[in-house]
Amino acid sequence: MGESRANIARPNESSGPVEPAPRSPQNRVPGKLVAVCAIGAVGGFLFGYDTSVINGAVDAIASPDSGFALTSVMSGLSVSTALLGCVFGAWFAGAVADRLGRIRVLELAALLFVVSSLVVGLTSSFPVFVLFRIVGGLGVGFTSAIGPAYIAEISPAAKRGFFTSFQQMAIALGIIASLIVNDAYAISSGGAAQPFWLGLDAWRWMLITTAVPGVIMFFLCLTLPETPRYLVMKGRIDEARKILTDVCGDQDADATITKIDSSFQGADNAGFGELRGKTFGLKKVMWIAIVFVLLAQANGQNIIMLYDSSLWRMLGFSEQASLSIAVIRAVLAAVATAVGMLLIDRVGRRALMKYGTIGMTAFLAIVAVGFSQGQLMPDGTLTLPVSWAWISIICTYAFFLVCCATTNVAVWVIISEIFPNRIRAKGEAVATAANWMFNFAITTMYPPMRDGIGLGATYGFYALMALLGVVFVIKFLPETGGVELEDMKAE
Repeated sequence: MGESRANIARPNESSGPVEPAPRSPQNRVPGKLVAVCAIGAVGGFLFGYDTSVINGAVDAIASPDSGFALTSVMSGLSVSTALLGCVFGAWFAGAVADRLGRIRVLELAALLFVVSSLVVGLTSSFPVFVLFRIVGGLGVGFTSAIGPAYIAEISPAAKRGFFTSFQQMAIALGIIASLIVNDAYAISSGGAAQPFWLGLDAWRWMLITTAVPGVIMFFLCLTLPETPRYLVMKGRIDEARKILTDVCGDQDADATITKIDSSFQGADNAGFGELRGKTFGLKKVMWIAIVFVLLAQANGQNIIMLYDSSLWRMLGFSEQASLSIAVIRAVLAAVATAVGMLLIDRVGRRALMKYGTIGMTAFLAIVAVGFSQGQLMPDGTLTLPVSWAWISIICTYAFFLVCCATTNVAVWVIISEIFPNRIRAKGEAVATAANWMFNFAITTMYPPMRDGIGLGATYGFYALMALLGVVFVIKFLPETGGVELEDMKAE
């Protein structure tokens, strides 16, 4: 494993005991740490950009004129197959990160983003399109598992929620960027399905442009230091001490290293078998994380991000109006995310989630009732009474904004910190893979559910899932705020 982890003596230890230096006040955050966490969250920007860019292109991709002439099921797959890549990327991210380091995984993710965006934007073969959507999904899976873990491992406990939620803010900004780019291309070309630069349809340029932030992410990752916890696990004690002192502002780095080292005892041989336990074959903490991400996805939050342009066109809005609404939604989502970032360390994870899930349940129930008042027309549009149309729109976005301020901030924070050091990378990998698996299922099911049982019943299902989320948070979700990562339990 390299340098022995047992050799963690403080300088001048042989000359007698050394009084520990006072730690920096909790409210003082080193500027270097802020910069490192911000750069560490750049993967979230790519994550948000890549998963949202399909929003403005999905109808053109399905079109027989400009795209691949897809059925509703195949159209759903054109969106959701990237999520299969997310599942595999997240699953293997932990093992790769423990072997190669957190930074190498983020660099690999950036390269996958670049390759995927170029191929899916240029190919005329739908199987190739799907294959490289999966490749891009691998990059999303890597960043979604390792980005929050990286930030959590380098942040102080008192500010960990705030710093880790940089990931969600970066996701929100990536979504805004993709929607603005989509909107600009649609306006300039006359529509996503219309020819644009070099004779390529605008939807293809929407996807190709993802390569640009991918290249930026790769070079930014080259500037990042490794996390002290990874370095201690690999026996690179001097490097860990330097980062704790220079980046994290820890004035008693050796005491921190000793505590980290103790929490990693036996981690060299820890595989996925370490996640096994007495609760239905897994540790209780593993089940808490899995059910938590299941309920976070099952309320349909990502349907808004991936399909709201199609939804508003279904309600009679023009393509341009639908794209503009999506941009406004994304900007408001970033504001809601900022509110959640400020609250998560103040009120705690459980309180934020409890009140958030209660609010989401209420708004989804109203949306379900509103959409059930409509009538589906032969051309695929849904006619609603004017009052119910506006109530449904307002409550749909109210649900989404509450979700952004609570669940979307808390989910990455909680699964990045709930596991003890010994199993964190692998536990978070499994939880993140489960998150993407549930995301894939919910996203793929949406078009058939919408066309089969109707929007009202579909959103009724999402409301029921949100209600189950309220019960779960109150009964089972532990409070992890302010707890050192070395003190997390693996029951």
